[in-house]
Amino acid sequence: MSGQPTWVGEENVALLTDLYQLTMMQAYLEEGLEGEAAFSLFVRRLPPQRNFLLACGLDDALDYLERLHFTDDALAYLSSLHLFSDGFLRRLRDMRFGGDVHAVPEGTPIFAAEPILEVVAPLPVAQLVETAVMNQVHLQIVAASKAARVVAAARGRTVVDFGLRRIHGADAGLKVARAAFVAGVDATSNVLAGKLYGIPVAGTMAHSYVQAHDAQLDAFRAFARVYPRTTLLVDTYDTLAGVRDVVRLARELGPAFQVRALRLDSGDLLALSRQARRILDEAGLQKVELFASGGLDEHAVDRLVRAGAPIAGFGVGTAMGVSDDAPTVDIAYKLVSYAGRGRMKLSPGKALLPGRKQVFRVEHDGRAERDVLAGHGEAQPGRPLLAQVMAGGRRLFPRPDLATLRARAREELGRLPGRLLGLAPATPPYPVEVSAGLGAQRDELAASLAGPKVR
Repeated sequence: MSGQPTWVGEENVALLTDLYQLTMMQAYLEEGLEGEAAFSLFVRRLPPQRNFLLACGLDDALDYLERLHFTDDALAYLSSLHLFSDGFLRRLRDMRFGGDVHAVPEGTPIFAAEPILEVVAPLPVAQLVETAVMNQVHLQIVAASKAARVVAAARGRTVVDFGLRRIHGADAGLKVARAAFVAGVDATSNVLAGKLYGIPVAGTMAHSYVQAHDAQLDAFRAFARVYPRTTLLVDTYDTLAGVRDVVRLARELGPAFQVRALRLDSGDLLALSRQARRILDEAGLQKVELFASGGLDEHAVDRLVRAGAPIAGFGVGTAMGVSDDAPTVDIAYKLVSYAGRGRMKLSPGKALLPGRKQVFRVEHDGRAERDVLAGHGEAQPGRPLLAQVMAGGRRLFPRPDLATLRARAREELGRLPGRLLGLAPATPPYPVEVSAGLGAQRDELAASLAGPKVR
């Protein structure tokens, strides 16, 4: 509508939902179905290219739940649809999320069928929040899981997020930078993400800067004069000629030369990095590092590292920003309990485990061996992963800083079996077992829902 803001903000985020959430909500209220419900958010199956997923996005989901409310403008729009009664709209005006949330901490590796978070609230409200909660958590799990693979492939070398320009939208650009940093990426080119999240920012020049000068060496001179400890992009015309221009600049400046690195952005990065390293070393510029970018993903980074490329860091853009090989995961938010009774689906390929749950990670000598998926309140060996993070619609803990989440991710990833950290499918996959108690509850409820057998 003309004059309306086209960015999602606190004044309109309540409408960031699917229409059927609101139609169901009104129907629930008409029927008096307002008892306590539990919804579980989980991934049905891992993508073929993933040995694990990395939990991320909880903070944004909690922020949404705490702030959720319908403004007069939002209610006026819903009224214009002629789908909702005045009484229902009055209920929405006063509605706030007052429920509880139990969740796996961000930065924790997770597996198929394991609850990432569980929402416990009156049925209409718990239903309403599905879309926005899924939206925030899904995106950041996808992004963090991809970034973790890139970081693993780099084996300790610097990784910088270059993806903003091709990521699908502004909010995604911010949240991908956040998730990538939690997963171990060292910096981002995204300045707003740097401001909002405290992520280190990185970036120097593009090819256009070199092209704007009559000679490449003139461009290097000018930029190094403004930013002495910069990284120079050397492949605008000819990569090795660019490296030799940097050597000329070093001779001109003498002790004043402080350029830190050269960026290679095209061509055979392995061969060019070796040749560039030789040219720099022969000129006595051993301290000048090489940084690579240009269409990289975890597989390209892995090949370069395995081949011993003399590259100190990698800028990874589109492939990591949109998780090009697995841009979605089969995430679901499903009713598992209502009015004190377990609920489930029997749909082929989409069957549910009923009731609220807990995940226990069984470890030996600090290394994860298997997970046990159990009922809420059930005792099992191992470390419980879900903890209550919200009560009565309010967080129980201060918002975590990203450095803490990043450290947790590093620690938790270090607990995984080594086979899961490789890029190839792990053999065998990580085992997730269903406890005997939860399995019995599933079978009993499934039998009652299936009804009598037809003879």
